[in-house]
Amino acid sequence: MKKIPFISIFILCFIFFFSFLLPYFYHISPYKIDPNSILLPPSFGHIFGTDRLGRDLFARLMQGGQVSLIIGVLSAFIASFVGLIVGVSAGFFRGVVDKSIVILIDLFLTFPTFFLLLALISYVNASILVLVIVISITGWMGMARMIRSESFSISQKPFIKILKIAKVNPLKILLKYYTPLIAPIFFISFTFGVSGAILAESGLSFLGIGITPPQISWGTIISEGKEVIDIAWWLSFFPGFFIFLVTFSLINISDYLQTKTNAKESISA
Repeated sequence: MKKIPFISIFILCFIFFFSFLLPYFYHISPYKIDPNSILLPPSFGHIFGTDRLGRDLFARLMQGGQVSLIIGVLSAFIASFVGLIVGVSAGFFRGVVDKSIVILIDLFLTFPTFFLLLALISYVNASILVLVIVISITGWMGMARMIRSESFSISQKPFIKILKIAKVNPLKILLKYYTPLIAPIFFISFTFGVSGAILAESGLSFLGIGITPPQISWGTIISEGKEVIDIAWWLSFFPGFFIFLVTFSLINISDYLQTKTNAKESISA
């Protein structure tokens, strides 16, 4: 049995503390311009150095972390929830409903996800809300396919067939019997979705079509640092490192949840 990834959980807790709680104790503004502190390397005065306008990178990483994590968590939750509803509906009702949903999923999957993101974001001004909605729209299909497959399996269980024959309310069957069995897959998809959403936001911001100033995200900080990376490595390194830590930790947690779920299925089989 795979061990609980305590290190990954600790890293995530630390990053959330760093982004949402530490700003209450670290009083340097992420927007304060200091002409005398332009592109200073990491030091005791500026832990992660400064950028081209003399702004403190440590403070900007905290502020940017709030935006990136909010977008990541909200996008993943909405996408997973939509995928859950669509997938369960396909597996439970089957027939015409299932065929219609399969066509819809295949239609979305026809377009590469990142190019679909680019197409959608090019018609609206990017903001936190817009990015959450756009990333959610392009991220629910994988969850829907997994849930649909699992719902088909659950529908074949004898007690589900008995409940359907007894004409038990479908909503009651879905909430009381499907939900506990599908919950592990939902959480696996959610953890993958958070990392995917953070990477998507970072990619869009890096290209200059994501979060726009004065708002800050890890992606915008990397984008700002790419032009001076040869003389100020810290501007791109630290936000990239934080994105790596979040993604790596979430993948480890997802892997653990998947291993545990497979073990339970093997025992029940």
